[in-house]
Amino acid sequence: MSVLSNVQVASAVALGMQRLSAVGIKLAARGKPAPFPEYPADVAEISVPTALGPARAFVYRPAGPCGPGSPVHVNFHGGGYVMRDVQLDDPLCRYLAAEAGVVVVNVDYAVAPQHRFPAPPHQAYDVVRWVAEHGDAHGWDGSRLTVGGQSAGGALAAAVARQALEQGDPRIALQVLHYPPLDLVTHARDKVAAGADPLIKPWMGDVFDNAYIPDPAMRADRLASPAGAADTADLTGIAPAVVLTCELDRLRGDGVAYAERLRAAGSLVTHVDIPGVDHGYDMNDLDTARRTYAFIAERLRETFSMTRGQSS
Repeated sequence: MSVLSNVQVASAVALGMQRLSAVGIKLAARGKPAPFPEYPADVAEISVPTALGPARAFVYRPAGPCGPGSPVHVNFHGGGYVMRDVQLDDPLCRYLAAEAGVVVVNVDYAVAPQHRFPAPPHQAYDVVRWVAEHGDAHGWDGSRLTVGGQSAGGALAAAVARQALEQGDPRIALQVLHYPPLDLVTHARDKVAAGADPLIKPWMGDVFDNAYIPDPAMRADRLASPAGAADTADLTGIAPAVVLTCELDRLRGDGVAYAERLRAAGSLVTHVDIPGVDHGYDMNDLDTARRTYAFIAERLRETFSMTRGQSS
């Protein structure tokens, strides 16, 4: 058994990863042009009230006229549920605001070990519900709403859609799940990767899982492992979904399994397996990232074109 199976050790490592990540992002940004400079940011910081306390978020607006009828997309960043890497999704948010013509709300949600499961998915749901209810005051149409995220953020988007199904509110027109971890019951070392040196290492699984959900029994919860064998609830009526997996990713099987579950429920719009790339590829492979972001933007445009005139 790895020493990282100890919750205190895993939590200490997670805290160290948070500090290193914050420093690393600042160093990487020095003297380096931001990806997709043709899409300048019109961004403002807001504070969203939640049961866990205020959540910081960044609002990206499309260029040109942006009235109260503009649709809104809520984005959740990745980071293994432990890293607050909201700024890493700046290129994606700028791209979607410009190319999909949507307001993007990029959420700096609570992370472990400071806030363990189920606090992050509950807070994420609070944020999305607030976005749906407060569009008039902030310049978007909360009744034309989509959610999405990368890695852990994709799993949080899936958890938001699940809670919206169970609560009957808000109406989510589309969920976009980009290389999400959706089965925390199965350890990372037991997930097969097609690549020779996958980005997600077994030790990372130890850190993330034990810092986020120390009790292994709780990892079967529907908000943590909707692709796990224990979750057999009927998902009929859940928000339509686009699932994107990576051919070389250790987590690919999670997305594939959940896509099939959504297909059976009649909620899968499409599942795309991106060839030749690993988890987090869009941080470095900008050509593939551009193609994927363009695909996501097109799905958002299609979704919102169908909801035009249906807002209440």
